[in-house]
Amino acid sequence: MRTRLLAIILVLFLANANAQIKLTGANAPNRGNVNDSTDVKRSKGFKELATIDMYLQYNTEADTSIVDTTLTIKKDYKFNYLQKDNFGLMPFANIGQTYNSLTINSVDNETNPLFGARARHFNYFEDEDIKYYEVPTPWTRLTYKTAFEQGQMLDAFFAVNLSKQLNFSIAYKGLRSLGNYQNALTSTGNFRFNTNYKTKNKRYKVNGYIVMQDLLNQENGGIKDEDIENFTSGDEEFLDRSVFDMNFENAENILEGKRFFLNHSYDIVNKKDSISNNRLTVVNDISFEDKYFQFYQNSPSSTYFGDAFTSRINDKVTLEDFKTKVYVEYINNILGEISFGINYTDVNYGYNSVVLFLDETIPNRIKANYLGVDASYNKTIKSISLKSKASLNLSDEFVGSYIDAELGLKLNDDIFVSGGINISSKLPNYNYLLYQSDYVNYNWYNLNEFKNINTQQLRFNIESQKFFNASLDISNIENHTYFNLQEINEDGVRIIKPEQYTSSLQYLRLKAQREFKVGNFALDNTIMYQNVISDTDVLNVPTLITRNTLYYSNHVFKKAMQLQTGITFNYFTEYNMNGYDPVLAEFYTQNSTKIGGFPRLDFFINAKVRQTRIFFKAEHFNSSFTGYDYFSAPNHPYRDFTIRFGLVWDFFL
Repeated sequence: MRTRLLAIILVLFLANANAQIKLTGANAPNRGNVNDSTDVKRSKGFKELATIDMYLQYNTEADTSIVDTTLTIKKDYKFNYLQKDNFGLMPFANIGQTYNSLTINSVDNETNPLFGARARHFNYFEDEDIKYYEVPTPWTRLTYKTAFEQGQMLDAFFAVNLSKQLNFSIAYKGLRSLGNYQNALTSTGNFRFNTNYKTKNKRYKVNGYIVMQDLLNQENGGIKDEDIENFTSGDEEFLDRSVFDMNFENAENILEGKRFFLNHSYDIVNKKDSISNNRLTVVNDISFEDKYFQFYQNSPSSTYFGDAFTSRINDKVTLEDFKTKVYVEYINNILGEISFGINYTDVNYGYNSVVLFLDETIPNRIKANYLGVDASYNKTIKSISLKSKASLNLSDEFVGSYIDAELGLKLNDDIFVSGGINISSKLPNYNYLLYQSDYVNYNWYNLNEFKNINTQQLRFNIESQKFFNASLDISNIENHTYFNLQEINEDGVRIIKPEQYTSSLQYLRLKAQREFKVGNFALDNTIMYQNVISDTDVLNVPTLITRNTLYYSNHVFKKAMQLQTGITFNYFTEYNMNGYDPVLAEFYTQNSTKIGGFPRLDFFINAKVRQTRIFFKAEHFNSSFTGYDYFSAPNHPYRDFTIRFGLVWDFFL
């Protein structure tokens, strides 16, 4: 991984060598208007001078946005391993480990089961995470952040256009962090390459990408039960976290995946003028993903996981997933945007051998191929917008469908309200249906026993910079499927099995965000309330989650630097937090250990100088004086006070 990372960095720096870097509007220290233009080099096909609003990015849904180089409090929230706002996620002690989800989004616009090991997928780039770029000049972004003990994180990105019609980008995100506890090393790599092309008349367009990812984590099972008291006591003898005895120190798991994607379209009819808009387009998507998850342990931990078949644990499960879709889009300024198509899916999930018990045989494969249909409709009439999409599998075994519709209304220049509905039905993820392991307890086959998970959700949103942003969703979940800690036997072995809750669950979630500003001071508040209505504790979430940031922002040194400094307060109420299982790389429901009710205070100083944003943070600086009862999951302590540094550096050539 180090060799690949160094090679990517070298290429990016060579691309910038001997080039004259000239600032665009948003990168100039004294300019507030992003459309202010300064002289920069031009690429072939561009007649205008390049300004920041010409650097565009968009996803597979064609949602386009301008590349943002400003410094705001939202940039502080996103400056983490995931590079996205992690409100509602509780990170583990080492960067690159997993996150415990404090909230649940029940919306599911998938008709097929997902690959298992979901705890490893937080940093796994899915299709919706890939962005395409249109840039007038070469653009490089380097994102760096220190890790824990030995290592660092670096995301190196480079985008360029060979002509106005052809753009491509290449990026590599690498991490290595030793961590403060024994056997907690993380080493991950995410390589991305994508390209987009359109003819001069814009009738033919093509987007494609390649993503290759490997996410390796050493596993230790957390600190032993008898050491929890030593951790919470704050005894100086145990402040060096490497002295703790872990449940085991000889295991690791890895998730690897390769995905190839191509989207291309041709406009059969393309008539557009000031009065009419009439377009008929044929579109084809092709996607192939090959991935595997492996858990390795050089000797079994029978006192923790139970009996094993072998003297060395080596569990490996693979998935080959091929999908293609052909559909027709029709856009008319009176009728709106209509699409309809047919898709084909071919999946091959499983293992290389069967497992034989005296009374049961665990098969090794789930194979299927089937057709499906997709449709969507979008229409905007003045201030009213309607967005809807649906999909249905034409399969008796892999039954799945969803309908998602949203109606939006722009009341004025500041207030936008919307309401939506989502109805979905799909099988549980593959590792609920079939799982094999060298550990006896981790073998099951439920394809013919588990029913589809059926979810209905109503949602409402309001967006207003002047007043507040808020969202409310109410969900009804039938056949909720989860991993459950059934028991811990007299030998201390944990029995974890997949289960379905056959009754209905009602889940309510209310989130509100508001920022108050007085002069150069600001207070940004985000709060979420949750409530689950059920007779049993099968879905556990904290009642309240809050994040409050008090900060000061101003330009200093004759406006050569933008400075931002403040304190962020994070808190969630105590509840039966999910536990983490390293064999499955999944979280499981438990109802014996309550976690939460502890504050997390972070002090930060952020600055922007020309094209560079600098981030300095003292994380969890209150750990020594508010008590050591802070955990990310049962037996997994949260990180102690630490100081970390990072930067984001943009080059525009």
